[in-house]
Amino acid sequence: MKRNLGVVFATILILMLSGCIRPTTQEEIPTQIPTWVAKLQVQAVVEEFPSPVPTATATPAPQLVGEPISYGPNAEDFPEGINPLTGLPASDPALLKAPAMLLSIPHFPASARPQSGLSFTPWVFEFLIGEGTTRLLGVFYGEMPFSENPIIGDCEVRTEPFVHNGESLGNLVWLDKDGDGIQSAGEPGVGGVCVNLYDANGKIIQQTSTDSNGFYGFNVEAGASYQVEFMPPAEMDFSPQNIGDERFDSDAEPLSGMSGLVSIEADYLLVDAGLTPPPNVDPILPDGKVGPIRSGRLIHIHIQDIFQYSCMIFAGATEQIYGDLPACAQVHNMETVAGAMLEIERFETISEKNAINRGSGFNYASNLFSEIPPEGGFAAEQLNIFFSSVNQTKWIYETLTKDWARYVDNASKELVFTRDTDKLTGRELSFENVIVLFVEHEVIQPRIADMHLEIGQRGKGYLFRDGQSYNIRWSTRATDYERSTGLRRPIAFQDLEGNPIALRPGQSWIVIATPYSKVSEPSAHQWKLRVYSPPGFGEY
Repeated sequence: MKRNLGVVFATILILMLSGCIRPTTQEEIPTQIPTWVAKLQVQAVVEEFPSPVPTATATPAPQLVGEPISYGPNAEDFPEGINPLTGLPASDPALLKAPAMLLSIPHFPASARPQSGLSFTPWVFEFLIGEGTTRLLGVFYGEMPFSENPIIGDCEVRTEPFVHNGESLGNLVWLDKDGDGIQSAGEPGVGGVCVNLYDANGKIIQQTSTDSNGFYGFNVEAGASYQVEFMPPAEMDFSPQNIGDERFDSDAEPLSGMSGLVSIEADYLLVDAGLTPPPNVDPILPDGKVGPIRSGRLIHIHIQDIFQYSCMIFAGATEQIYGDLPACAQVHNMETVAGAMLEIERFETISEKNAINRGSGFNYASNLFSEIPPEGGFAAEQLNIFFSSVNQTKWIYETLTKDWARYVDNASKELVFTRDTDKLTGRELSFENVIVLFVEHEVIQPRIADMHLEIGQRGKGYLFRDGQSYNIRWSTRATDYERSTGLRRPIAFQDLEGNPIALRPGQSWIVIATPYSKVSEPSAHQWKLRVYSPPGFGEY
């Protein structure tokens, strides 16, 4: 009887306040619910689940939604602390003063997977090394890798892809390390957090959980209103609510975990929740390794050249090319057939020494980054890349996160694809841009080929971003900067008229293919890249 009276009392109070409720838009999020009302809401939910959850009871106040990000392509176009290889803030701006670290990382044998550290790379190059196999070159710049034991919520970490059907409501649950209520660079998502969706009447209608990177989503109907409930893990509290820009703040009311009421007109991916770390818990592990590290290739010469003063790390090379490679450091202790692992502590030491020896007189700004996609794209939901029957990958566009999820095969003719992860953190790998470059290959002998990315080159390619495919050009030709300074800058990506084409802010995966490789669209929105090896390079 007491339980029912409590619920009735809560309902009466809410009805008394409901006269000031009005739907919100993307720029209008309710102000914080008074503590005494929030407590009654929680009591009603706990004691008679799933009893109606009240909608916001305070008059909503408009909340700022900032302008879309747009930086580049020149150094003066990037504000202080923005990484010119991603268009995003660096977690430690001081690291932007240290030249890039380039690591030769194997994709074969399959035991090399999952690789360790790729989630910290602004750019990754993938290229043929003969017999249908490929190698990776990770470009580490502006971020220092670290080993992580991620904090997990009370639900299972969501692994199935989100299927977009109608309009979407969702976004991110993140670890607010400094507790300021703002998503800052270096603050990771929290996986396995339970998230509930309520309709405007307070009825729970859907349940989900966050993925390994902290993202969640619901399919909803346009014209309806909804409220989201986040369930915090034990000993974790919510960040302050509605601080600053709506794109980067926390929307969960600190006591109840409820968001404000959201009226849906189109996709609404701005409902976030910040969680403060549990006391005496540090998810960063003291030891960690990146890699594996394998042998150098001729293409490393050109990539090292376009990252002025960068440090190339590899594990030896064939005697025919060894003397030509720009060795900064080598890793010789082959721990397994997959290659040697490099301790992060040593990685940091090498980076620091290289920065002291080379200085910070470099410029990695050569591309444009914008959240607004370019015009003239073609719909692309998936990109399948075929190097050989035992070397295939899939990139599937994620509408929630606006990036491409990477899936790798099992290096077997009995094909099975699995979601790729970073072994260093256990988190799933996604990249905002997938770029295909058609590059001339010159075979010197089997398994040794030069790929002409040296200065003065230009070619065609494709850019995949925001669920779109674009015909592009790439260029290593000298600009006024190169001619006046004698220094190099990274590859420039351009539209067909030679103007900078906007990459999406974030990471880029760059596939180097032969000029006679084929891009096609076998079915609607499903694209395929068939990479053909140059004659004499070694076919699988």
